[in-house]
Amino acid sequence: MSGKDDPDSKIDVTTRVSSLRVNSDAEEPRGYRLYKQRFVGLVAIFVLNVVSGMNWPWFGPIANNTATDYSISLDQVNWLGNAFSIIYLPTAIAVPLLIARFGLRITCITGAVFLLLSAWIRYASTPRSLSPSSAYALLIVGQVLAAFAQPIFQVIGPKYSETWFNLQGRTTATMILAIANPIGGALGQLISPIVGSTRQSILVLGIINTVVVPAALFIGNAPPTPPTYIASKAPPSLGSLLRAMAGRQDSDTPAYMSIRERVDFAIMIAVFGVLVAGTNTFSILSDQYMSPAGYSSDISGLMGATLLLSGIVSAIVTAPLFDRVFTNHLGLTCRILCPILAAAWLSLIWAVKPHNTGGLFAIMAIIGVASVTMLPVALELGCELTRNADGSSALLWAAGNLFSIIFILSEGALRAGPDADPPLNMRKALIFNAAFIWGFVVLVSIFRGKQARRQLDERKIQESRQEEGA
Repeated sequence: MSGKDDPDSKIDVTTRVSSLRVNSDAEEPRGYRLYKQRFVGLVAIFVLNVVSGMNWPWFGPIANNTATDYSISLDQVNWLGNAFSIIYLPTAIAVPLLIARFGLRITCITGAVFLLLSAWIRYASTPRSLSPSSAYALLIVGQVLAAFAQPIFQVIGPKYSETWFNLQGRTTATMILAIANPIGGALGQLISPIVGSTRQSILVLGIINTVVVPAALFIGNAPPTPPTYIASKAPPSLGSLLRAMAGRQDSDTPAYMSIRERVDFAIMIAVFGVLVAGTNTFSILSDQYMSPAGYSSDISGLMGATLLLSGIVSAIVTAPLFDRVFTNHLGLTCRILCPILAAAWLSLIWAVKPHNTGGLFAIMAIIGVASVTMLPVALELGCELTRNADGSSALLWAAGNLFSIIFILSEGALRAGPDADPPLNMRKALIFNAAFIWGFVVLVSIFRGKQARRQLDERKIQESRQEEGA
């Protein structure tokens, strides 16, 4: 870089930021650098992730209104969420391949285009002149296109933080991007019931999607000089991760995983999957859980928002602590929080009853604090165990959406009949939810979660400092 660069010059949003001056961070050893543009890209991905997160649970709090307005069944409304999960699975697996082929920037622009298309195809379903089947078909197509966007902005988070941030900021950056989607879910559940009719709410969602699309142009591929040793290495492929998990990777390669790491990552995939599914399912079915017990759509939306927003506050507080204080305690955090979370889901079996608003809000807050706090921790642990940021993130999020499909379909089938007391109650669905979560959470008792990636980065930084002092 030229010594004549102006530190206050405009940020170049092209894939190379060669004119951008680095921070003079005294903690960074020679050979590793931090760039101001990392914050611009972080904000851009955050905003896109928030809005993509609004699309999935948008119809959850207004499920009954949507069914009435579009003359469709509640199961058909549930498929607006299931469509997300089904498309999410192959797309999440493809994201590491897209990043390897086109880079972070083009991958994010692709996701933004899908958001734009989804907005207005979904809005095309709103004319009352359309038949119910035609309108529903357009709704599904719009949801499918939005489903292509969401995994891009979710999976890319740990890869972006590894590429642009150092050890003192990596977990915090992952946290910011990880909670963006839950923030979007919370906003979606808050906004969709209060902006008017179902058709008006679809228009509002379309406008929001459109406004954020240009943010993708501000995301850079990679800094000229990496922030850490791991970021300086060629990223491993998804195939190498799959071979390592199968025990077919040579022990002298960076992608190699020990038996302990393979067991831990398999446990993490399973537990992460069911816990994400529990939260996703509640977002989609919140109105159907609560309405038979006498709670309005507005209250259902507020309960879902409480779950997510309480967790967001907790994650904002705890993530910097994991970066700078509890740097080697990610595995212990999972072992503590998972049983608390499972107990909270279990308590819903008895808590969903009339006139228990305060108790339900308290349980939602506990679930939010435990689950959203653990979200960036789990994503970072996936990177630590595999040394493969985008590959591990893709598998974890794919597991979450696979289990979401299972949960939503199963719980929809477990809905009581119209002759039950109360009619159409979801008590059996809540039992299924709690039993499934507990069945997997017990696995954390044998989980260890060694942070091998961090140890390697710390060792390389120490070696670099020793060379500087020589």
